[in-house]
Amino acid sequence: MSGTSLDGVDGVLVASADGRVLAEAYLPFPSDLRETLMVLQAPSENELHCEALAANALARVYADCVRELLAASGVPASAVAAIGAHGQTIRHRPGEFDGVGYTRQLNAPALLAELTGIDVVADIRSRDVAAGGQGAPLVPAYHQAVFSDPGQTRVVCNLGGISNVTILPSAASGKPVCGFDCGPGNALLDGWAARHLGKTYDDGGAWAASGSVDDTLLAALLSEPYFSQTPPKSTGRDLFHARWLDTRLAAFPRVTPVDVQATLVALTAQCVANDVLRYACGCRGFYACGGGTRNQALMQAIAARLPGVTVATTQALGVPPHQVEALAFAWLAERCLARQPGNLPTVTGANGPRILGAIYPH
Repeated sequence: MSGTSLDGVDGVLVASADGRVLAEAYLPFPSDLRETLMVLQAPSENELHCEALAANALARVYADCVRELLAASGVPASAVAAIGAHGQTIRHRPGEFDGVGYTRQLNAPALLAELTGIDVVADIRSRDVAAGGQGAPLVPAYHQAVFSDPGQTRVVCNLGGISNVTILPSAASGKPVCGFDCGPGNALLDGWAARHLGKTYDDGGAWAASGSVDDTLLAALLSEPYFSQTPPKSTGRDLFHARWLDTRLAAFPRVTPVDVQATLVALTAQCVANDVLRYACGCRGFYACGGGTRNQALMQAIAARLPGVTVATTQALGVPPHQVEALAFAWLAERCLARQPGNLPTVTGANGPRILGAIYPH
């Protein structure tokens, strides 16, 4: 899995019989690949050529990740049923333009199959979009299978580049599983830290914690229409990018960079908390995963906005927070191989359950 944070690749090797993680690996993106992936988030010159070569480079990173997993576990490639390769989202515009829209995950699955000698399941989102869905989030089906408790309503929140929530209602509520993108997660935080600290992220949220929230700026950021849209909905860097932030900051020239960072933490926390309070009535357990769980300032800001709710990471439910996304796409790949639907129409808005993914034999 490589997500909207654009930091690198998380991989897990999973035993299909019981879901045990046999090995895990993380490979950061080379700086030139990360820069290219960032450029491809928006229209640019000669982008088809750049996209094709970046896809090949990405496949090589994926292949290196696979080799690390096999070496760490001692499992031969011949024993692996498939690689679930999500790809790198560079555009996400479901439902737009022609009524169907598109979602684009940069990938070279044929090359990955060639490099590893293992079948590859890729192109996991497009079938849901073709069926009228958002194509995202797709992880709620996995969250339901692994984290639900019929006796209570739970929320699982992925704090990646974009934040999204899965609402797992109690059996007594009679409600279906719900899930959607809340808004920015780490994307704006990381971008602002890169601009002012020269680092790819604000380690632990320490810089943000040293600043103060500007309430007027926060209110201006929260006026973004996306936040008031009703689910199903999804978003990405197509909306929440540096230009989106700079346009709004233009009216606040006196807010210092550190206070902007503190306000961006408050923005992510407020968006998440608002959606929990609006759509997960009676929730008593909030479990976060993704890179944002390492941002202590963000986790504390979310907890402060959810009084009476236990706020923890998915580690409390037995799954390390950095493994959840990769595990979800391994699970979805397994369902594709078994010809079983992987989407939840109540989440994505698709016209029904669909088998997700295309298989590239090795």
